[in-house]
Amino acid sequence: MLFIMNTLRTYMLRGWTVVTLTVCLLAAPLFAAAMTKEDREHLLVHFEMTTQMVAEQVHGLSPAQLEYKASPDRWSIREVISHLAVAEPDYWRDIQKALKAAPDMNEKKSVATDADILWYGIDRVVHTKTGGGHEKVDTYKNLGEALVKFQALRATMIEYIKTTNDDMRAHSFGDREVIDCWQWILEISTHAERHIQQIREIKSDPSFPKK
Repeated sequence: MLFIMNTLRTYMLRGWTVVTLTVCLLAAPLFAAAMTKEDREHLLVHFEMTTQMVAEQVHGLSPAQLEYKASPDRWSIREVISHLAVAEPDYWRDIQKALKAAPDMNEKKSVATDADILWYGIDRVVHTKTGGGHEKVDTYKNLGEALVKFQALRATMIEYIKTTNDDMRAHSFGDREVIDCWQWILEISTHAERHIQQIREIKSDPSFPKK
């Protein structure tokens, strides 16, 4: 009789284990949602656009054109690309770190709308001073080296956007001015867009070399 009771108890425990696992698996999506189709597409389109535009803006430029400065305190086109190659790896590491933390946006509110993040990419009226080591624009003295570095990381980020199931909206980014991680990764691309606008300004300068 004792053997039978122990056997029945074992099967009951196994049954409850199966039920518990099933409930947990069914409940998991309630606590961790994947990126929406719309959010994924918006990021992908913007990243592909700015990646292509950077390459187009520097294609065929001569050394004189790449090094031209409208004034001593302005960047050259080569320096702009060097800045992107230096800054984006840091931005990428920052977002990976933020996504490893526990989701917390249900307790916080973003200081910016998605439209604000998009506007940042085209607003050249307000100029901000670069810091955090990203102002070291002579890290890459060769345009080709900087461009390869930039494009290699862009390929990694685009693949991540295509395949990730991370709930980027659920994770905050920043300490004082909080936004969500989806907005931050979009800002990586809109930051590049600002510098694309900067390159166009350099090219439009009346003294920009013809060749």
